[in-house]
Amino acid sequence: MRDESGLNEPELLATAQLIFAEKRTALSLMRTGISVLALPLAVVSALIATSKYYDASSILHLLIPVMVLNVALVVLGGYLIIRSMIRIRREERVLTRLKSCHPALVDYFD
Repeated sequence: MRDESGLNEPELLATAQLIFAEKRTALSLMRTGISVLALPLAVVSALIATSKYYDASSILHLLIPVMVLNVALVVLGGYLIIRSMIRIRREERVLTRLKSCHPALVDYFD
């Protein structure tokens, strides 16, 4: 049985499952972004914990590249998290619109 959009119930379910798969992909992107964001924190923590064993001015040639890399990782992690949040919001809007147009989906995905 087809509704006003021309889709039958199995096609609607397949469309909703595709949207959920896209949402899972966005969630895994967010998880990756959080992991990338946590790596610089671990590096800085290790540097602070071992700071009594070295003089910062004597290893500045090593410390500057590490800090630049940390900043780059923070930027990359933030970008991945923001991008995933935008994608999740978009998928939620699409799913909400699909459920409002097709009440049969509310029984399956509520």
